[in-house]
Amino acid sequence: MRDQATPGCYNPLVATTPASTSAMSGAAREELASIVGSRHALTRPEDLTLYEYDGGVDKARPEMVVFPSSAEQVSQLVRAAARHGLPITGRGAGTGLSGGAIPRRGGLMIAFARMNRILEIDLPNERMRVQPGVVNLEMSNAVARERFFYAPDPSSQRACTIGGNVAENAGGPHTLAYGVTTNHVTGVEMVLANGEIVRTGGMATDAPGYDLTGLFTGSEGTMALITEVTVRLMRMPEAVKTILVIFDSATSCGRAVSGITARAITPVAVEMLDGVMLRMVEEATRAGFPMDAEAVLLIELEGLREQVEEQAGQIREVCGECGAREFRIARSAEERDLLWKGRKNAFGAVGRVSPFYYVQDGVVPRTKIPAALEFIRETSARFGLTISNIFHAGDGNLHPIILFDMRKPGDLEKAQHAGEAILEFCISAGGSITGEHGVGMEKMELMAQQFPPDSLGMMAALKRLFDPDCLLNPAKVLPTGRGCVEIRQRPLSAATEI
Repeated sequence: MRDQATPGCYNPLVATTPASTSAMSGAAREELASIVGSRHALTRPEDLTLYEYDGGVDKARPEMVVFPSSAEQVSQLVRAAARHGLPITGRGAGTGLSGGAIPRRGGLMIAFARMNRILEIDLPNERMRVQPGVVNLEMSNAVARERFFYAPDPSSQRACTIGGNVAENAGGPHTLAYGVTTNHVTGVEMVLANGEIVRTGGMATDAPGYDLTGLFTGSEGTMALITEVTVRLMRMPEAVKTILVIFDSATSCGRAVSGITARAITPVAVEMLDGVMLRMVEEATRAGFPMDAEAVLLIELEGLREQVEEQAGQIREVCGECGAREFRIARSAEERDLLWKGRKNAFGAVGRVSPFYYVQDGVVPRTKIPAALEFIRETSARFGLTISNIFHAGDGNLHPIILFDMRKPGDLEKAQHAGEAILEFCISAGGSITGEHGVGMEKMELMAQQFPPDSLGMMAALKRLFDPDCLLNPAKVLPTGRGCVEIRQRPLSAATEI
């Protein structure tokens, strides 16, 4: 379902670094560098190479990378780039997995590494204002002594930044109960495609009028560049229990997830690792996962002490009915941290076994998890590739990890096609092509299977409204024929025309 080798379309199966469709002149480089200072602008090929990829498998190189220190500088950069007709791509830490920060059309990359300050902490109102380059985990660390935290916790939270989290509407293991990024962002400051600096929302829980903050959260840098974020903080719970449940059957493990839901229990996290994955994790981290199991559930409960105790008892009963081999409750904070270390470092553990791997991100209804695991097993056999599974089982967010060898001709293509087959199954099962990684350039063609033409038309109209010249992160999110190539090639006679 990826782009075919048609003129003007990047085909990741054919090329890894497409020729830029922009041509940055010397005058443009000088003007852009003058805004941030020459020390904060990169143009040498050896420097630009570091910014041509993210955590996925695709690549494209920018023509220039700049590091602004303020929203005013971002505004000046956007205005200057627009005058020169240059595509603009925003970048945080580059940990994304769908190509959102890859400059697919070359041009200018605006990196937010210097905009990394916590601007305000307002504990009485449970709010924090931050710049986009603040690392996710630093936000919780800053208020941990007062027993507050920021809930969304992507697996890359030690490296990923809040600007990227907002752009991709990031999730994480603990968002089963707490929700994803959009549920915790109350306001943003951003720079529009014309260079205007605007604010939406603020400290209040809900602002009147249209929910523009919600609209831009998850827009993947295609309609604005985020320069400040106001987030909601939460109080740490009275009690926490972390549970490891061991199964000899992945199907039984999947049934246990449905059984927990049927009891109206909502843990803050329900993570599932299959046998292939847990063995890689245990060899790397020694977290205490059994090497001979076929699947495990990592469950976390939070709340009042009596409530947590009661829910743990019910979960033990459900898992026993589903054939669990063992039910362990972490006996200390250290043991709990070790179990989560295994989960959070899973991707690194895979790297010890395979130098190349491809992480997918799809969603199915919880009741379809056993069928999805069976389909992934069949897909692994069909393509002759090892596929391990680690995912947010509580909300059906799958993360099949496809191992391949880039040095073997055709292996990358097989991995990509296997990933697409899994996503197509997710759609057919009533799910989605992404739960938290975003669409980016990786899944844009599958959007035509996920949404009917009228819905795609509405999305294209929004893109045109905020970015009429299609300079912000072009060739992302919308499928071929609904994206920037179509927008730029012919004029519109009506707002509803695509």
